[in-house]
Amino acid sequence: MYKTQRNYENAQRMLFEGVGQYDIPEIEPTQFNNAEFIGFNYARNAKETENKAVHFFLDDYQFTRVWTDPDKYTAMLQRFKYVLTPDFSLYTDFPKSLQIYNHYRKHWLGAYWQMHGINVIPTICWSDRKSFEWCFDGEPTQGVVAVSSVGTQNSEEGKQRFLDGYFDMVERLQPAQIIFCGKVPDECKGNIVHIKQFSEKWHEAEVAQW
Repeated sequence: MYKTQRNYENAQRMLFEGVGQYDIPEIEPTQFNNAEFIGFNYARNAKETENKAVHFFLDDYQFTRVWTDPDKYTAMLQRFKYVLTPDFSLYTDFPKSLQIYNHYRKHWLGAYWQMHGINVIPTICWSDRKSFEWCFDGEPTQGVVAVSSVGTQNSEEGKQRFLDGYFDMVERLQPAQIIFCGKVPDECKGNIVHIKQFSEKWHEAEVAQW
């Protein structure tokens, strides 16, 4: 009984074949057709969920629960039109192993949700140029993607690091649409869907416990 209840990093639930050096689970491309975006911490009590998309542009502690107990939230997320993959942090001062682990967790959940019929929009994350070796593994090409510039535009160094990843993402993934959270730098090109509410709700978000 104890073994069946242990987490085992969700390996007991599903093992995906994975791609790249670190066997990152693949996410299939999705096309986007309008939706109202809400934070995960508002999802439980949301109304008209068939017209809404859930994002995870929040502090990690507010959504780590979807990794530690994914089956508890799958049925709830199935009610929504779209669900973005969790934005687990890839801070530049994190050890490489922790960054890769967070990338893996994001993709495992995205692939697991797709397996359960959820329309998943991949959230693209990177840290520095070294992360480009693996941070795009498992991401779909020519589909819709989501990015966030929140917290990256406060310095020239931070802005340039964001732009480096953005340009590399566009070249590698050739996204059909880019859902953009936060300020859109003038240098960013593409079929951008700017969701202003993202940055507003980032600051207004409250933790919802259930």
